Amino acid sequence: MRVTWDIFCSVIDNFGDIGVTWRLARQLVAEHDQAVRLWVDDLDALCRLCPEANAEDAVQRLRGVEVHRWPQDWPPVPVADVVIEAFACQLPAVYIDAMTQRATPPLWLNLEYLSAEDWVAGCHGLPSPQLNGLQKFFFFPGFTPQTGGLLRETGLIEQRQRFQQDPANRQQFLQRLGINIEPEACLISLFAYENPALASWLEAMAAAGRPTHLLVPEGRIIADLQRWLGVDHLTTGDLHSRGTLTVQIIPFLSQDDYDRLLWSCDFNAVRGEDSFVRAQWAGRPLLWHIYPQQENAHLHKLEAFLKLYSAGLSAVASAALLAQWRAWNSAQDMQESWQAILEVLPELTEQAENWCQQLAGQINISAALVNFHLNWLKCPPKV
Repeated sequence: MRVTWDIFCSVIDNFGDIGVTWRLARQLVAEHDQAVRLWVDDLDALCRLCPEANAEDAVQRLRGVEVHRWPQDWPPVPVADVVIEAFACQLPAVYIDAMTQRATPPLWLNLEYLSAEDWVAGCHGLPSPQLNGLQKFFFFPGFTPQTGGLLRETGLIEQRQRFQQDPANRQQFLQRLGINIEPEACLISLFAYENPALASWLEAMAAAGRPTHLLVPEGRIIADLQRWLGVDHLTTGDLHSRGTLTVQIIPFLSQDDYDRLLWSCDFNAVRGEDSFVRAQWAGRPLLWHIYPQQENAHLHKLEAFLKLYSAGLSAVASAALLAQWRAWNSAQDMQESWQAILEVLPELTEQAENWCQQLAGQINISAALVNFHLNWLKCPPKV
């Protein structure tokens, strides 16, 4: 008998929530033969990541996943065997009540945000007894074997390596997007939140000795880019040059094409959670724009990751990496730190591949969730 899963996703103002849950739902179906319903309150966001989706359909089947619009008036539906509330979203009260009425209580999981902080390992898998008699468990993604791991499809690393080993793959992909670069150009992708530090980084790239081709998918950073270029509007296909820097606006890509973009670039600036993880699987140097939080709580998460990620670097490369990431996430001048990055880029490239291989040796989230459920079945609580 197939295990049924309900995954609830409330899209806030970015694509991280839906990006993670859509990947997870697909993987549970494709690799573990699970029956998955994905409840999403913003189908427009899903359509950006999955072009075959239809924002007007209340129910649709996409790549084996039953995708539902999350309605305000909750319909009576059977409770799944496993219930995941992604990133602390609030389940419908009617659904929770139905969970208590189920003959066999479901496994209720809170899929938490990604963090490299030390306390995560100690909290991963802990139960949280509820007043209604149910138990909810905390499930933490992470970068160590003591956590739930990261989302990674079977064969992803091998697929990426095959892509990167044949230059024709990169050329064909870039040409499909209308991208033509100089042979010696450093190809960089930029996906970020609004950031006052962008102007100084662009100045540094424009003044660099090596040509730089910057690819910017449509998104929140576009307004900052317009100000630096002195233009009122940027749209897909626009191409601007200043000094040794060429800036090109490209469309917002599907998840599969975004992976190929990351694989194609020499350096990737990413944001949030989903693109952050995918950049690590790309095996290329990266710059993370972490989602800002009140009282600068996000900076503690940034430092926790940097401690892990920089451990294998030389003192010079580590200093360059830390300076750039801190400047980018604190809206400081980027010119000096970018020059330092360029001087150690070969070492950062080698480290990025080593880090990817280290992470790939750990369990991925979908397998960890399936195993968690199997272990839970041996002694499920009674309501």
